[in-house]
Amino acid sequence: MADPDGLKSTRQEQDEDRLAQLGYKQELKRNWSLLHNFGVSFSIISVITGITTLFEYGLNTGGPGVMSVGWICVSFFTMFVALGMAEIVSAIPTSGGPYFWAAILAPDKYSAFFAWVTGWFNLLGQVAVTTGITFGCAQLIATTATVQGSFSPTAGNTLGIYAALLFSHAMLNTFGVKVLRYLNNTSVALHSLGVTSFAIAVLAKAPKHQSAKFVFASFYDGTGDPIGWSMRASPAYVAVCGILMSQYTITGFDASAHLSEETQNAEWNAPLGVLTSVGCSSVFGFFLLISLLFSIQDFPNTVDSAAGQPVIQILIDIFGKSGALALMTLVILCVWHAGLFSMTSNSRMMFGFSRDGGLPHFFTNVDARFQSPIRTVWLAATLSFLLAIPSLGSTVAFSAATSIATIGLYISYTLPILIGMIWHRNFRKGPFNLRFASRPIALVASCYVAFLTIVFCLPQANPVDSQTLNYTPVAVGIVAVWALGSWVLWARRWFTGPIRQIEAERAGVDVSEPGALERAEREGVVGVGGKGRGDTDTSS
Repeated sequence: MADPDGLKSTRQEQDEDRLAQLGYKQELKRNWSLLHNFGVSFSIISVITGITTLFEYGLNTGGPGVMSVGWICVSFFTMFVALGMAEIVSAIPTSGGPYFWAAILAPDKYSAFFAWVTGWFNLLGQVAVTTGITFGCAQLIATTATVQGSFSPTAGNTLGIYAALLFSHAMLNTFGVKVLRYLNNTSVALHSLGVTSFAIAVLAKAPKHQSAKFVFASFYDGTGDPIGWSMRASPAYVAVCGILMSQYTITGFDASAHLSEETQNAEWNAPLGVLTSVGCSSVFGFFLLISLLFSIQDFPNTVDSAAGQPVIQILIDIFGKSGALALMTLVILCVWHAGLFSMTSNSRMMFGFSRDGGLPHFFTNVDARFQSPIRTVWLAATLSFLLAIPSLGSTVAFSAATSIATIGLYISYTLPILIGMIWHRNFRKGPFNLRFASRPIALVASCYVAFLTIVFCLPQANPVDSQTLNYTPVAVGIVAVWALGSWVLWARRWFTGPIRQIEAERAGVDVSEPGALERAEREGVVGVGGKGRGDTDTSS
């Protein structure tokens, strides 16, 4: 009989050898299975989070028809992006994720530039996703608290709840890394069995159901007062803006890549984690979405809900206030778990980026006792809090944060895919190989993300004023200017892309000393984790 412990040990050694080929030593504990890897991405995608927190946006920006058909279209095109990412992470399984892929796949003279730009867009998207999920949770808690009482939450109240939620996530990511595995299992159960039960209960208990025509063909424009964008522009304009709900929901699946250094058999399990999380989320999300749309009892009353949140209004109409509170507690638990694991993924990305010089060396530390990159955990929490501060004075701050998350992440997802398509001879495939379909899939993914980037920078409310301004182009523009400007002014002089940590240590460089790796590279003592890294082509 085969020895399970021996087989596990062999796989562990293979994973560590593969990481060493990419230039890094095993620092994070590698004890995550395929289920755990899938679970983190599945939890961050968290269909109940995106659908619940942006349901009001969806109803007002196109209505049920755009929400239902838009979900199908978004799921279809997002799978192209997921396939492109899965092929790359199979070949390059490191916690750095997209920025590391960009460096490896680009030609030598462009390697560091693409790593720098991709890293900053990924960092923006990661921070914005954590903001969108956890701030959405704070809004749900504040709104749910009004159901049985006279509490009327202010923007300051919501921001305070948000700060408390961020603190809870940061504390668990700091001291509870071992507990995260068990919370991961809880999260998968909540987001699968819990969401399914929720959807079935809503459909079964609803006194009446809307028609299929209402769910799949009705259009509503509530984007302005007295007239919305469909009168000023066209219904198509409102429809393309309306897909934000679906597209924002299916984001964050790069977590499977960021956790690849903690995943067993990462060359297979990380790409499978990417694909299964997107596929399962698409199916579960569609079922949840149509269950809510079919169960709307009074559309005008739901859109202009006295409860302040359309999903809560649907639940009150069906189950009464007590039943609505019970089900909203389930929703809030799901969203809380999504925010927790979003911060986990965020901190790993920042750890990888700082390890290679993209962030100050101060953030490369992994606590030996808790086996967690504690400094990047708290950096993630701080930046996420700062991004939510505009909510104190803006009525569209939340939808803007979700747009920033979507654009930032998908740009960072697609840059390596586009680079791999253009310079495909640099792409040494891993075990998961798309073969002849690789470049066509990459082309579709790249064109789709270019479309999203334009759409989500457009005005989302009418008239446009200081309260309704979509500040997405501002935030994305600041990061773009920072990434490009800092590269031209100073980063190009010292940032050389992913650093070969093991090679540096063998050359006698103290990697814990701030600036030591950068000096070693300038002096030619070590190279970067790109060309000449000892990769083997495992494709056939």
